[in-house]
Amino acid sequence: QVQLVESGGGSVQPGGSLRLSCGVSGIMFSVVPMAWYRQAPGKRRELVASISRGGSTSYADSVKGRFTISRDNAKNTVLLQMNSLKPEDTAVYYCNAPVGSGYWGQGTQVSVSS
Repeated sequence: QVQLVESGGGSVQPGGSLRLSCGVSGIMFSVVPMAWYRQAPGKRRELVASISRGGSTSYADSVKGRFTISRDNAKNTVLLQMNSLKPEDTAVYYCNAPVGSGYWGQGTQVSVSS
């Protein structure tokens, strides 16, 4: 059974930082790409960042230079370091394994406000 479990969300002020973590089980983590998505109220889910099995990364224009995705294959974990957070980053963040039919975590809320 494939499981993706996110953690690390919370509430911060603009300019603050958070680090999201996603623990993955049930798949051969080291050979699959991984991604983070987010969905704000009333908006479509959007791709935030992705990382290949080899460690190549890509980012949405809105988060370039502020967010960093990384993976720890020894711990079956994918991370999203979020710096210089803005109110428009407020959303539920989802971990995704884009293999087979696709697997999703339950989501973790990130709220940025003063």
